[in-house]
Amino acid sequence: MDNLFWIFISALLVNNFILSYFLGLCPFLGVTNNLTTAFRLGLANIFVMLITAICAWLLNTFVLEYAPYLRLISFIIVIASTVQFVEMAIKKISPELFRALGIFLPLITTNCAILGLALFATNKGYGLIEGLVYALGAGGGVTLALVLMAGIREETRILDIPDLVKGTALSLIIAGILSMAFMGFAGMFSTT
Repeated sequence: MDNLFWIFISALLVNNFILSYFLGLCPFLGVTNNLTTAFRLGLANIFVMLITAICAWLLNTFVLEYAPYLRLISFIIVIASTVQFVEMAIKKISPELFRALGIFLPLITTNCAILGLALFATNKGYGLIEGLVYALGAGGGVTLALVLMAGIREETRILDIPDLVKGTALSLIIAGILSMAFMGFAGMFSTT
């Protein structure tokens, strides 16, 4: 049980997919203009990561044991089909969220954080429960990074910022500072 806690904390804070591994930067920089949209996309990422962890474990345990050279293409197919399922579900359940996410929901398909989760979890030899905890922590970390970035970007709209650093430059500066802040967690949780 203690091991599961460290897997979760490590994926959430220490080895944050966006701020430490720099995976999933496209939605991080593209969807974080609105706090609500960023949070909802983070929840969609958590869902897709959990489903991907289950599918990756099943594939790795029962299929890829005999054909490990198919690992990458198998994971890509599973992720693409999972995102299509999530897209159809969101379109049916919440059309306004579907319109708000726009092009960024299909971008989850090409989000390297999702593929990174499948590859990291199988390379670390995680079982089903460990993989799910890892996916929950990684998805929570992605959501945390998206929400933090969206909150900071919303606050910067009311500040008097020089025109030279507005827009993309300011977003990259904020991302760099957030990344350095998350590096501090590595010192706090040095046993991970």
